[in-house]
Amino acid sequence: MQNPVIIFGANGLGAVALDIFKKNNVVVYAFLDDNAALHNTEIDDVVVLGSTDDEGFTKLIGKKCEAFVAIDDQKVRKNIVDMILDVRKVQVVNAIHDQATIASTAEIGHGNLVSAGVIINARAKVGNNNIFHSKVLVDYDTEIGDYIQVGAGSTIGAGVSIEDNVFIGSGVTIIGGIKIGKGARIGAGSVVIEAVKAKETVFGNPAKKV
Repeated sequence: MQNPVIIFGANGLGAVALDIFKKNNVVVYAFLDDNAALHNTEIDDVVVLGSTDDEGFTKLIGKKCEAFVAIDDQKVRKNIVDMILDVRKVQVVNAIHDQATIASTAEIGHGNLVSAGVIINARAKVGNNNIFHSKVLVDYDTEIGDYIQVGAGSTIGAGVSIEDNVFIGSGVTIIGGIKIGKGARIGAGSVVIEAVKAKETVFGNPAKKV
């Protein structure tokens, strides 16, 4: 990546993204965040210059800068990604830690945050704008959609299918071959041994609908 990156979101996830880019020798130009209290503050010497819709900075995207969206909230993240696609006509970049492992036969889209210790195994297919926290295992032949967040230490078994907008807490185990429907939520520490329907929330060992 030759151009510097503008990171949208200046909280904890933004700091994680900054660390990833620095480890990959990618320059971060600035943060943008809608919390005015953060403006003109710094994260590891990188300044929060303005809001996420500040055209003085967003106009650089696709010309002199790339963009990455480091915001937990799925709806907010999607709105910013859509703005960048619609107005700047470019895809947001991936932030992949140098200590993550992605198989040569795996497929990965755009705008994903892949933290330290993540393993994405052979023939796995990962969509766009997902967040994988530290030490997540995505096993072989798994299919993951868009705008999914997976908590630290979770294991997604072989052949699992996860649709868009799913939240998976920390330390979750999803056994092989399970389907997780769109918009589902899985509580931390759960063990999922059967399909989860769209928009369901499940929790426990074995995971049951809440």
